[in-house]
Amino acid sequence: MSILGTRVLRTEDPRFLTSGGVYTDDVVDERLAGAYHVFFVRSPVAHARIGGVDVSAALAAPGVVAAFTAADLADLPAIDPPMAGLLNAGMTRGVLASGKVRHVGEPVAVVVTEQAYQGEDAMELVDVDYDVLPAVVDFAAALSDEVLLYEEVGTNVAANFGDAGALDEHLFDDCDAVTSRTIMNQRVAPAPMETRAAAAAWGEDGRLTAWIPNQGAQGTRSGLARLLGVPEEQVRVITPDVGGAFGAKFGADPEHAVVAWVARRLGRPARWSETRYENLIAMTHGRGQQQTVTIGGRKDGTVLAYRLEIVQDAGAYPRLGAALPFLTIMMTPGPYAIPKAEAVARTVVTTTTPMGAYRGAGRPEATAAIERAMDLFAAEIGMDPGDVRRRNLLPPFTEPHRTAFGALYDTGDYATALDRVLAAAGYDELRMEQAERRASGDVIAMGIGLASYVEITGMGDGGPQGPEENATVEVHPDGTATILTGTSPHGQGHATAWAMLASDELGIPVEKITLKWGDTDLIPEGGGTGGSRSLQHGGSAVRQAAQELIEVARQRAADELEASPADLRFNVERSAFEVAGDPDASVPLTRLAEDERLLIRTVFSAPGATFPFGSHLAVVDVDTETGKVVLRRVVTVDDAGFVLNPLIAEGQRHGGIAQGAAQAFLEEVVYDGDGNPLTATFADYPFLSATEVPSFELADMQTLTTYNPLGVKGIGEAGSIGATPAVQNAVVDALAHLGIRHIDMPASPQRVWQAIQAARGSE
Repeated sequence: MSILGTRVLRTEDPRFLTSGGVYTDDVVDERLAGAYHVFFVRSPVAHARIGGVDVSAALAAPGVVAAFTAADLADLPAIDPPMAGLLNAGMTRGVLASGKVRHVGEPVAVVVTEQAYQGEDAMELVDVDYDVLPAVVDFAAALSDEVLLYEEVGTNVAANFGDAGALDEHLFDDCDAVTSRTIMNQRVAPAPMETRAAAAAWGEDGRLTAWIPNQGAQGTRSGLARLLGVPEEQVRVITPDVGGAFGAKFGADPEHAVVAWVARRLGRPARWSETRYENLIAMTHGRGQQQTVTIGGRKDGTVLAYRLEIVQDAGAYPRLGAALPFLTIMMTPGPYAIPKAEAVARTVVTTTTPMGAYRGAGRPEATAAIERAMDLFAAEIGMDPGDVRRRNLLPPFTEPHRTAFGALYDTGDYATALDRVLAAAGYDELRMEQAERRASGDVIAMGIGLASYVEITGMGDGGPQGPEENATVEVHPDGTATILTGTSPHGQGHATAWAMLASDELGIPVEKITLKWGDTDLIPEGGGTGGSRSLQHGGSAVRQAAQELIEVARQRAADELEASPADLRFNVERSAFEVAGDPDASVPLTRLAEDERLLIRTVFSAPGATFPFGSHLAVVDVDTETGKVVLRRVVTVDDAGFVLNPLIAEGQRHGGIAQGAAQAFLEEVVYDGDGNPLTATFADYPFLSATEVPSFELADMQTLTTYNPLGVKGIGEAGSIGATPAVQNAVVDALAHLGIRHIDMPASPQRVWQAIQAARGSE
């Protein structure tokens, strides 16, 4: 019986639950002996010219061995925006601010101390002369170009996606009903449990070894080498345990380069670990789109036209987040068959923390837009939102479907996912309960929200055949096996899942298989973990490597048994080769590794990205007297193809749902008009814990893909894509009988209460 598809307990957990993980700040290595401690002096103002930076007082403080400014690091190259040709090339920066600061938290100077406790006081002694300039915080101010972040560029627009002047003015001419609304997909913070960190040591051979929490050591090595202006082969990156990332730990940040530079300059190892305050103001944020949705169609619920106009906040410096409207536009129509649709976007810089990837990265924004639009249209024509969705979903398909926006959906059965979630939730009964409670005048209003989604996973340029990943599998004479992977687990359960895949082919027990990753000297190539790619690429590579290893071993077994390779069968249960018809004539797989190493390195290539899909239903209670929202139920169908390990897949779904729901009614990064962050601690930036969510109800559905031999698609981001609009729609639905059509996220008690008062006409 195959182990695949069964609920195997995670082999990673005993260590984390007993001795605990070893994170970058915990690393003990002889190469880091006597390491200095690096502290960053960060700007307290959002926008200012720097008149001067005086570090003399800090240098005289106890324990301070050095202090540096941008002038000292002038040998490092300027940081250009990513994705050359797409983002404005003039919006560059240095690893430390020079001439100007553009957001609160931007590093201006560095203080280096002997002991960690000496840095906080010493930083306060650095004197920076700031000539404060007006802040640019909101979209209107950025688009006006009245205050420019980059005077030499002449605009705050970092990128354009499509031509807003070419929008079809007749797009909605055939529609019986049209509705439009500008909505906010607010800025949020990734807030991983482990903040950013780095440790760096240079060897006598001139090579750098850097320990950095990341989502792919190979990409981090490339980014760090680029920031330092050195060849990649001069850099080794080691990934310790990583305490969460959510997209924000890809590549290398300026702070990582500074730590490495300090170690080289002072000839001694250096390390850094940021505080939670630093993390919330300086690590990249996510989302941050203003969306204008316009939707129209017939009164029978058929949607005929849809338009999405986006303004994306890039923050102060264009990073990956500045380019994410590309993905939002690609996924504009979602799972729907809309005859006419168009989308455009502009990205603008503001005097706020730069934007990066955050769980879903561009795809949740597309789903949030179309799902709010569907509910707005349903309200406009007085039709049940479930019926509107069902009428417009694409029919089932098993051959790839190309959308008007260039996405190639691999397989899909969207209506079945919707029907399953409605049945699992008891949708008709919920609507009856809602009607009864409204009729009774219950002050606790009940809301039911729906969202249907399709998303893209496993992206990447890869090689000629498409996205790629490598794996090495080696069998040892002692009956154990080792896997090397180019993926980078940080909570996803790769050690368990990859061992399951190898065990299923090799017959070696899961507990005897060790997974290694995150060391660029050991594994020079790899795509890392992000975009829900790991199982479909990395897992497929492991399976392929194990199968290829069996074929190499088959020839050795034939020599050992003096038989033809064609006459041998591999008995997985015995982990041995047997001669057909004579099982006593056999040789164990481990025996074949005794005289010569038995290992295979392989590369798996996929023909393209996969497109998981699903439907979510949320039930909320809203106190109409206080505005408080309570999440009562979340029922979901998340179809990501074959489920290798239901325990791990359900854990991914749980985490994503909670994160998505938190954006809907709790999380938001807020700045005042001067660009000061008002949510720089966990007292001001709350997120959901287990006490604020119900037990999620997960319905099963598996539509296999043909893009990999496992039939799997990505599951890591599905929950955060479907849950957010489902919960937001539920909050609005709870108050629909009061005439409320929309409430922006997060649906906080204050925001909900204000909407209720406005609807009732009171002050």
